Amino acid sequence: MYGTAPTRRDVLATLAAAGAVGLLPEQGAAAAADRSIRPFTVKVPQAAIDDLRGRIAVTRWPTKELVDDRSQGVQLATLRALARYWTSEHDWRKCEARLNALPQFITKVDGVDIHFIHVRSRHENALPLIMTHGWPGSVVELLDTVAPLTDPTAHDGNPEDAFHLVLP
Repeated sequence: MYGTAPTRRDVLATLAAAGAVGLLPEQGAAAAADRSIRPFTVKVPQAAIDDLRGRIAVTRWPTKELVDDRSQGVQLATLRALARYWTSEHDWRKCEARLNALPQFITKVDGVDIHFIHVRSRHENALPLIMTHGWPGSVVELLDTVAPLTDPTAHDGNPEDAFHLVLP
C-alpha cells in the first residue's frame, strides 16, 4: 500500500475496524475475557408464546375514541387488529427459523449481552458494514437486506458492491 493512494475500500475498511475497536470500553483482563463471542440460536419456549397470546386475549379494551382521527391516540380498531395479528396470524416459528438460518452470536459490551448476526460475503474484497435498527424495532427488519448485500452478484449486482455484515 506504500507509494500508492489508498482506495475507498482501504479507507472504509480501516475506519470500520478502528471505529469498532474504539467502541469497546477500556477494561481489565477479566472483563476482556468476558467479551468472548459465542454462537447463539433463538429458542423461544412455546410456554412464553402461549403466555403472550393469553395476556393479549384477556386485554380489557377501552371504549372507542370520540373522534374519527388519531388526535386522541392510536384508534381502538388499530389496536384490536394488532392484537388479532399477534395472537392468531403471526408465525413466530417461521420468524425464528429465518433468524436461525443465519450465523448468530452473543457477546458482552459494558456488561450487557449483545446479540448480533454476522454474515460474511463470499466475495473476497467485501467491505465490513454494521447495520443497526431503530427503536422500536429489531434485527428482523434487516433480514431482507442480507442476501443482496453479501452476495450482490446473485441479485444482478457487482462483486465490488459486496459487504460483510454485522447486524446487532
